[in-house]
Amino acid sequence: MLTLRQIEVIRAIMVAGTVNGAAKLLNVSAPGVSRVMKHAEDVLGVRLFSRRYGRFMPTPEVKGIVDQINEVYRKVENLQFSIDSLKRGASSVFSFASVPSISQFVMPRSIKRLRQKYPGLVMNIDILKIEEAIDYLLLKRGELVAMSYRMDHPGIVSHPLVEGELVAIVSEENPLAAQPDVSVAELAEHPIIGVDAKDPYGKIIADAFRQNGSAFELSVKARFAQTTVSLVQQNLGVAVIDEFSVANPNIPGLVRLPIREPTRFRAYVAVNADVPESMFAEDTIRIMREEMQLAVANRAWRRKAASD
Repeated sequence: MLTLRQIEVIRAIMVAGTVNGAAKLLNVSAPGVSRVMKHAEDVLGVRLFSRRYGRFMPTPEVKGIVDQINEVYRKVENLQFSIDSLKRGASSVFSFASVPSISQFVMPRSIKRLRQKYPGLVMNIDILKIEEAIDYLLLKRGELVAMSYRMDHPGIVSHPLVEGELVAIVSEENPLAAQPDVSVAELAEHPIIGVDAKDPYGKIIADAFRQNGSAFELSVKARFAQTTVSLVQQNLGVAVIDEFSVANPNIPGLVRLPIREPTRFRAYVAVNADVPESMFAEDTIRIMREEMQLAVANRAWRRKAASD
């Protein structure tokens, strides 16, 4: 039986007409081509080429074999094309989702890098409430969901991304905007805008107040981080929010303030435990982790620069 390498060499000789020409096509040495051809002839028990006018021509006896070799080579080329297309993401559809907070800045940056690696990849991106994520994954509507907390469900696996901080956001017109940082107690003296404490994301915010002896009483309940930011920009109150929701350093009319008390939380990517992760999902998780680590590093650098 001929190997794929032997088929490749035989076809190269057919195309080039000489051993030297075939060697150039394959970027190998001419003696190597001669050896492979000789071994193929030994395997088949027939002479493959005759030399006429300085060129190698297939012998009449192997015409049927030559036709089959061309067909096999065409199929191998098609296979390679399919593999290359897969690497580019062509003809593939990758569906994934994010909770609103992560979707603002981290997700778009991650998608940009994913597009650079897979220019042909079709992406379906959903923005979900936390409570919608379980059905989204278990019903296989998408491969992953970027989350602001860890989901506790036997059918779901949560991959940790990075540990971040909560930050305070105030309008430029708010008196707190002139401070280098702020305490939870100081924030509690102002109207609070945020997510209901019954919501898993809202509970993370509420716990920051309660653990530091302050009541979490909302003046305005806003379901999504984007709405919260917009309301704070209008100086309708202050808010505590995860740092990834306001990772963009240039948000007009908004001032971010470090909170003096510790306010740590961890972001995750949730996936269906029974579904193997595609290479697109694996790359998305890696890229999102890197983007979040970069955001944390930039926050640490800005804080150091402000203290110097």
